Amino acid sequence: MRENAGVKEKAGVGLFLESGSDRLYLVQRKIARRVILEDDFSLELPAGVDQAFLEAPGRELVVSGCVAGAGGRLMKSHSVMAACHPYVPGLLFFREGPAAVRAARALSIQPTLLFVDGCGVNHPRGAGLASMIGVLMDLPTIGISKWVLCGEHEPLQGVGDASPLCCRDRVAGYVLQSKKGCRPIVVAPGHRISPESALEAARMFLKDHKLPEPCRLAHLHANAVRDGLEESIMAPISRSGPGGHPGPRRRPPG
Repeated sequence: MRENAGVKEKAGVGLFLESGSDRLYLVQRKIARRVILEDDFSLELPAGVDQAFLEAPGRELVVSGCVAGAGGRLMKSHSVMAACHPYVPGLLFFREGPAAVRAARALSIQPTLLFVDGCGVNHPRGAGLASMIGVLMDLPTIGISKWVLCGEHEPLQGVGDASPLCCRDRVAGYVLQSKKGCRPIVVAPGHRISPESALEAARMFLKDHKLPEPCRLAHLHANAVRDGLEESIMAPISRSGPGGHPGPRRRPPG
């Protein structure tokens, strides 16, 4: 029995939606036509990028953390930008992509393979966050997501098992049981890498955690930057007297 999941996309209102979501769908389709699913990458300097969110007075901030490393040495960078788009499943790039691109470009050396917390070609229009970043930066990327946005796959048998994810009549990635007792992750090519090589690379960087190390380290870095920023924002609010502040937010599933 095949498993499937889909997310009904919702229209949002924001800076990038002045002409409606159809305009953004068109951008994604154009990017999808530029995606390369042939291997053109190196494992010399892998990196990961992930985003955290913070409700600041009057605005929401996107905090992106990027970590690259090889041979036991890590390079870190981050960026903080105001969110200029609401959360809409399937349109994550327009919400958090600019911060992710800025963080990745802030590294002293460009990575040779970037793991992105988001979809790749396993996307209704073939260009999720990882594909958008990969094409715009001309960088090999892999999308690592925690939910199936679109497509079908066979049930998994156990830890280490992977099942092809079929989306839009092609294999768009793999659903991988990376750790016992955890939800499977979805591994998909973003740009300049094949689905099979994306799966192999993800497995190569798995240790004792659910996520490949580049993603896990980027997640920790983004959260650390977010938490430090929250303290600097909250301190003057606390000194000025009682009042509410929502604090950090997690990205909703999808």
